[in-house]
Amino acid sequence: MKAGSNLEKVFTQGHFAVTGELGPPRGASVEVIQKKAGYLRGVVDSINVTDNQTSVVRMSSVAVCKLLLDMGLEPNLQMVCRDRNRIAMQSDLLGAYALGIRNVLCLSGDHNRFGDHPQAKNVYDVDSMQLLSIVKKLRDEGKMLSGQELEGVPKFFIGAAANPFGDPFEFRVTRLAKKIDAGADFIQTQCIYNMEKFKKYMHIAHEEGLTEKCYIMAGITPLKSVGMARYMANFVPGLDVPDYYINRLKGVDKKKQADEGIKIAVEQIQEVREIPGVKGVHLMAIEWEHKVPEILEAAGLLPRPSVN
Repeated sequence: MKAGSNLEKVFTQGHFAVTGELGPPRGASVEVIQKKAGYLRGVVDSINVTDNQTSVVRMSSVAVCKLLLDMGLEPNLQMVCRDRNRIAMQSDLLGAYALGIRNVLCLSGDHNRFGDHPQAKNVYDVDSMQLLSIVKKLRDEGKMLSGQELEGVPKFFIGAAANPFGDPFEFRVTRLAKKIDAGADFIQTQCIYNMEKFKKYMHIAHEEGLTEKCYIMAGITPLKSVGMARYMANFVPGLDVPDYYINRLKGVDKKKQADEGIKIAVEQIQEVREIPGVKGVHLMAIEWEHKVPEILEAAGLLPRPSVN
């Protein structure tokens, strides 16, 4: 065991893992966090806490992780490279571990031009690949990036993100391999809609032995409406949303599109469970946390396993 977190135990004991996602509020309201977390309690193995997602100012991800711990829930700390240099990253990681956080997800972060402070300086002192190696060095060598010995070693379960659909497609698995070599213990993919392309991606990864080196979780985002499906298809970089889903949602009454979106998500979860090498799903129900129990129940993923 590298960190002994609940998520790591679920994987190592052979269960199909489920993670959820919680976006911190654009303010200091603890009640918002408690409400969202209440929907995820007992139905996911751990909860991603986003780090100023879409470059919009939100409550600190470290602070929200601590609040979840205090509620008896396990967080996955997301850390992006956009807002911190290597000193601040290492400082925050050490502090996070001291607070009881055991899972960390290393990400690049969206460029500030997409957010509510487009004039803000993008740091990117290191990239996500380098951040993975920093966390691994802290954990496995007990040293900072500078070589300084640590007084107390943070034992993290290290995660990264992967986009199976970016161009060039042929490079996607190569990039996955680089992230695993850099230190990733588990991977959460971008939202999957083009299932055939994802199966091809996973086949290559499986053939290259990558699925034996790392736990890969398929990203699932329920479509609330045909409008959301069109937006995801046209304006979210790196996503591949086949016309099939847009037409399917168009084919039902507007008031029933959300229900159809849930059916699609359940079908997707059931399909990825059959793909060799997929060890879990990361369910990103964007501002739709209250639907997570319903989706997971219908997909046959409840109750969650109890691990020791």
